Amino acid sequence: MSEIKIINAKKIYHDVPVIENLNITIPKGSLFTLLGASGCGKTTLLRMIAGFNSIKD
Repeated sequence: MSEIKIINAKKIYHDVPVIENLNITIPKGSLFTLLGASGCGKTTLLRMIAGFNSIKD
């Protein structure tokens, strides 16, 4: 697996910004976890990493 790098990602739903200016680097071969409250954007971030959602919209 390659390094994953996201720079200045944003996501807007119905004119409401839900992710703004997100910067994250996940080194090759590392294990990471996403923790957060319901509705905070965990699934949206994973969908961005997988390419199902645009990183800039």
